[in-house]
Amino acid sequence: MKYCADCGQPVALRIPKEDNRTRSVCDACGVVHYVNPKIVVGCVPEKDGRALLCKRAIEPRYGYWTAPAGFMELGESTAEGAARETLEEAGAKVEIGHLFASVDVVDAGQVHLFFTAKLLGSYAAGRESLEVRMFAEDEIPWDDLAFHSVRYALQKYFEDQGQNNGVHIHELRRAKS
Repeated sequence: MKYCADCGQPVALRIPKEDNRTRSVCDACGVVHYVNPKIVVGCVPEKDGRALLCKRAIEPRYGYWTAPAGFMELGESTAEGAARETLEEAGAKVEIGHLFASVDVVDAGQVHLFFTAKLLGSYAAGRESLEVRMFAEDEIPWDDLAFHSVRYALQKYFEDQGQNNGVHIHELRRAKS
């Protein structure tokens, strides 16, 4: 951030008084600008023991498989966001179930939340998907999944067999060299 979103003046990077992290601070109006993680919401739509996955038509990870998911929007709940993303990416309406996986993607500044979901009808590739398909656990293209968080969520989903066994929490960080 170079300029204050409130007054337009240049900002400086420093640790504000009574804080412990470097922030963008406006010397003109005194506003401290906080940059916080973004929330990604998604689900594993299921029908007859099979999970719906989308082959990405966008970067990052074009051509790789993923669960329907994306950034949460203001004015919606996490469950509403997961349902919206499923409709956008897979043309599918779902009944959202319980939250079952939370993945802290520290290096990307994101938190990924995954819900169970019942597929309510048909599905078709949306504009962000090349293809959508139903997969049994032994058919999942594990080597062609777009993101580690999706791999983790699918593993936990099938371990739980769709039951509410609580929320599985995982942290992803790049290894320090």
